[in-house]
Amino acid sequence: MKHLAVALILFLFVYQKCCAGAGDGFIRTRGIHFMLNGSPFYANGFNAYWLMYVASDPSQRHKVSTAFQQASSHGLTVARTWAFSDGGYKPLQYAPGSYNEQMFKGLDFVIAEARRYGIKLVLSLANNYENLGGKKQYVNWARSAGQYLTSDDDFFRNPVVKGYYKNHIRTILNRFNKFTGILYKNDPTIMAWELMNEPRCTSDPSGRTIQAWIMEMASYVKSIDRAHMLEAGLEGFYGQSSPHRLNLNPSFNIGTDFIANNRTPGIDFATVHSYPDQWLSSSNNENQLSFLNNWLDGHIQDAQFVLNKPILITEFGKSLKDPGFSSYQRDVLFNTVYYKIYASARHGGAAAGGLFWQLLTEGMDSFRDGYEIVLSENSSTANVISQQAHKLDQIRKIFARMRNFEMWRRARRAQRLARNRGKPIGK
Repeated sequence: MKHLAVALILFLFVYQKCCAGAGDGFIRTRGIHFMLNGSPFYANGFNAYWLMYVASDPSQRHKVSTAFQQASSHGLTVARTWAFSDGGYKPLQYAPGSYNEQMFKGLDFVIAEARRYGIKLVLSLANNYENLGGKKQYVNWARSAGQYLTSDDDFFRNPVVKGYYKNHIRTILNRFNKFTGILYKNDPTIMAWELMNEPRCTSDPSGRTIQAWIMEMASYVKSIDRAHMLEAGLEGFYGQSSPHRLNLNPSFNIGTDFIANNRTPGIDFATVHSYPDQWLSSSNNENQLSFLNNWLDGHIQDAQFVLNKPILITEFGKSLKDPGFSSYQRDVLFNTVYYKIYASARHGGAAAGGLFWQLLTEGMDSFRDGYEIVLSENSSTANVISQQAHKLDQIRKIFARMRNFEMWRRARRAQRLARNRGKPIGK
């Protein structure tokens, strides 16, 4: 309770600093916290990369509706999904600047349904990997246009490729939603844009290439849309700006820098992913959990005390394909992540939520990747998710009540001052 009292004082200070427009439905940052309509916001959420793809077929849209309905009933408040599909089968963008309207209508529907179920969206604008095109497709388009490119990492360097990507940003942000009648850049259903899913540039482990790209693209996004938050899509690997943290990294360097990248002007909050079962695949479950604890502690502390920004754990999970997998082990991992978030949040800290990978509904077997959670099938994990939603909601309600009390107290003080000004001198 002592920690909670300190946190309440901090939040009351934040409330007094809230800007105009706080009731417009957009989530914004205030220091290390997310704020929605003047109250703190916590993201208990999920990934569902498939939403636009499935919704592009009107006969399959019920799966999107079901996913949002089930998520909402378990207290989930945020979904992260792809706003890209580049080249290949059923693309959104089939050539640079050329778009498939049927696929775009699928994304329109996703945003409209999220709005209907009260779920905010984090929309990712590109992929580091070849799945659904990614940076490789952009580079191939540029090669076809006569550019001499030697690496998929030229996505981050080549002016023609960067021009293609900026055009995609501009097209998405200025899209007119056929279901809601709202431009994407004006829609508060969208919580944030993500520059790229897990950007990596292994050809430049110094981190300079990714840093320059994030700075350029963050500035470009903000030149079009200053209403929405923006994040880079990072996994959280430390770089040269924080050598004392390098021991936390798994043993590979992919050219990103958690501190430097997230300090970029225009990047509103930090992100971190965590897959100890992939990154430490030869290690036992106990060592993987130890890594997870240290990994999250380091990032939450740095978000709070170094970056002074909120942090979301935007991907985590445990694959049922792992040797010796049990639902109990997965629940332990979920509880570990959720406890780190809750412990930070109840002390007024920077951890603002977690999004597990990934949510499916019944009848989506072709999308199963080992990490899937079907809420109606995975009852123990669904219960863990619901409990976290309840705990975060309790924190939100406490802070909201304190905000309402502070507003009432200030109104009473204003009334007294007004009455006193109306009294005759000497009375």
